[in-house]
Amino acid sequence: MVLKASGAARTAGAVVALAALLAACGDGGGDAEPSVSTASTTSGPTSPSGTAKPRAVKLTVAGTVATGVEVPWGLAFLPDKSALVAERDSGKVKLIAGDKVTEVGTVPGVDSSSEGGLLGLAVDPKYPARPYVYAYYSTGNDNRIARFTYQDGRIASPEVILDGIPMSAIHNGGRLRFGPDGFLYAGTGDGSDRPNSQNDDSLGGKILRITTEGKAAPDNPGGRLWISKGHRNVQGLAFAGSQLYAAEFGQDTWDELNAITPGANYGWPAVEGISQLDGMADPIAQWRTSDASPSGITFAQGYIFMAGLRGERLWAIPVAEGRRTGKPVAFFTKQFGRLRTVEAAPDGSLWLTTSNTDGRATPKPGDDRILRVTITH
Repeated sequence: MVLKASGAARTAGAVVALAALLAACGDGGGDAEPSVSTASTTSGPTSPSGTAKPRAVKLTVAGTVATGVEVPWGLAFLPDKSALVAERDSGKVKLIAGDKVTEVGTVPGVDSSSEGGLLGLAVDPKYPARPYVYAYYSTGNDNRIARFTYQDGRIASPEVILDGIPMSAIHNGGRLRFGPDGFLYAGTGDGSDRPNSQNDDSLGGKILRITTEGKAAPDNPGGRLWISKGHRNVQGLAFAGSQLYAAEFGQDTWDELNAITPGANYGWPAVEGISQLDGMADPIAQWRTSDASPSGITFAQGYIFMAGLRGERLWAIPVAEGRRTGKPVAFFTKQFGRLRTVEAAPDGSLWLTTSNTDGRATPKPGDDRILRVTITH
């Protein structure tokens, strides 16, 4: 499996050959006009290759999967269609099976903060033959990725596979995603130290691509643990086929959706949003921070779906081959509060989590909740 190059403008120095690559922080129905910059290097409604304009999408909240979950962050489905959910502040992992929510264990050593704690979760692609669950979490000294066994309804036998990721009260990144190549991808933040993002020796402000043992995946640029740099705070990762997309918190002006090209530099802290600066890769879409402050993303039916925290909305962005193929559309604006994580469920729906118990909102009855969202055209 090959990571495809982005269709966005790239300079020769920012792009590496892909043939060898195998498999400010903190809004239905109604379609809000997106505050997306038009000064973009991306395609318009029709891509240069002649891809047809995407069919309009409609999202409907079909029900509530769970209530009373405290600051849900990572969410990962198991082969039996149940799901594991990480609670950021408590460090607990909970199982959602049908209408039941059950605690399956607590990750040791979690030190929660304004944006730190138990963050991303990922299930081993060979589960249950390899009965492992991976977690990204903050300690008092760093951010780490650990592997746990998940058997008989319990997580156990923690093993840290990678540590030393910069940590602070904010800008911890934290999303985990297995790629179609079988390797584990992790989005990190700059740990509130801007130079980390450009420092090749730091794991901060990067997208990591590692083995399940925590080593650099084969053919990573320069043999490093990471495949891209110049990120401020990567909060969402999603694959559309072999193309990786990433959502990123901006500082004061622009939040970003990037199509990731291995070896590329995404500009932080020199630039924020679309800059057309030589040697820097531009996002395929950008938003005012008040309309997004993005967290989790997922891909389904030709769209990247992106949850917004401060923006309190779910964005639907049509994409193809690393390009945006139409205007983003906002759903559920201000209806459910802060939205943290969105994942494509096995039944074709989306699971969408609120984040109103994270200290930056007034919780509503039942918060935090996980909503089931159906997609129609």
